[in-house]
Amino acid sequence: MANTTKGKAAKKSSKKSTVKSRQSAKAGTKQTARGKLQEQPKNPFPAQHQRKPGIESKLTPRPEYEAPLYRGSSKLNNKAALITGGDSGIGRAVAVLFAREGADVAIVYLPVEQSDAEETQRAIEAEGRRALLIPGDVTESSFCRKAVEQTVKEFGKLDILVNNAAFQQHQESLLDISEEQWDRTFKTNIYGYFYMTRAALPHLKAGSAIVNTGSITGLDGNKELLDYASTKGAIHAFTKSLAQNLVEQEIRVNCVAPGPVWTPLNPSDKPAKDVAKFGADTPMKRPAQPEEMAPAFVFFASEADSSYVTGEVLTLLGGETTAG
Repeated sequence: MANTTKGKAAKKSSKKSTVKSRQSAKAGTKQTARGKLQEQPKNPFPAQHQRKPGIESKLTPRPEYEAPLYRGSSKLNNKAALITGGDSGIGRAVAVLFAREGADVAIVYLPVEQSDAEETQRAIEAEGRRALLIPGDVTESSFCRKAVEQTVKEFGKLDILVNNAAFQQHQESLLDISEEQWDRTFKTNIYGYFYMTRAALPHLKAGSAIVNTGSITGLDGNKELLDYASTKGAIHAFTKSLAQNLVEQEIRVNCVAPGPVWTPLNPSDKPAKDVAKFGADTPMKRPAQPEEMAPAFVFFASEADSSYVTGEVLTLLGGETTAG
C-alpha cells in the first residue's frame, strides 16, 4: 500500500528550485526595520464546514505550511522520521520542515486523505528528500506495527517519531457524547500514540526523539470537548512518564501543546458560522498557521537544539500566558 518516491538528483533540484521560487514570490511577507515579517490570515474567515476528517485543499484560506522565512541548517541531516496525521495541518508543516532540515519522512494518514497526502509528498520531494506514504488507521495496533516496519524497510532506520493524528467532536453536554465517540476519541488520540510508540521503540536508539502533539485543552480543559481534552491531558502525562522511562536510553520525549491552529480538524467539527471567528479570542486575534507550529517540532527533534530537554510540554498560544 506504500507509495515510495526516490527521484533523481536533477529532478529533485528542479523541484527544490520551484518551491523556493514559490516561497520567494509568496504574498503575505512585508519588510520591516528588522527584516521580513510573515503576515498571516486574520479573522473573520469565510464560514465553512466539511465532513470529517476534513480535506485541507478545500479550506479557505488554505493553511500556510511552506514557512518561506525558515532556512534549514541540516539539523536533521540523514534522519528518518515517521509522522502520524502527516497529510495535512500541523503534520504536513512538520514534514516539510523536517525535510528542509535533511530528514526523509514517512507520513501516516487515513485513506480518504490521499489527495492531501500526495501534496505533502510533493512538498517533501521539493526539499530534496524521500517521502513514504502509508495510509491506514492508528486505532489499529497491527497497522501501527506495519507502518513502522515499512518506514524502517524503506529508510533503513527510524530516528524520530511524531505522534500527531487526532479526532475531535464538540458536544454541548456529557450526555451528548456517545460511547462510540468516546471510544473513537481515545483510540485515536492516546491509544494510537501508545500503539505507534510501542512499535517504534525497538528501532529507536540513543539520540532518537519522540514528539507528541498535545493541546491547550489538555491543560485548561474545554467544556464542549470533554473527551478530546481528556485525551490531551493523557498525552501530556504520557509524555512526561515516557520521558522518565527512556531517559537512561538517551531517547528524548517532548510535547507541543498548541492553541487554535488553522487545520481541517476544526472546520470539520464546528458549525460554519463558528469557523469564521475561530481563534479570534487569542491575544493575537487569529488562529496559528501550521507553519508557525512546525519549528517547535524541529527544536524537539534536533539534538543540536534540545539535547538536554525531555519531558517538556511546550505551549504555543498566540500571546495567552495563563496556560496550566
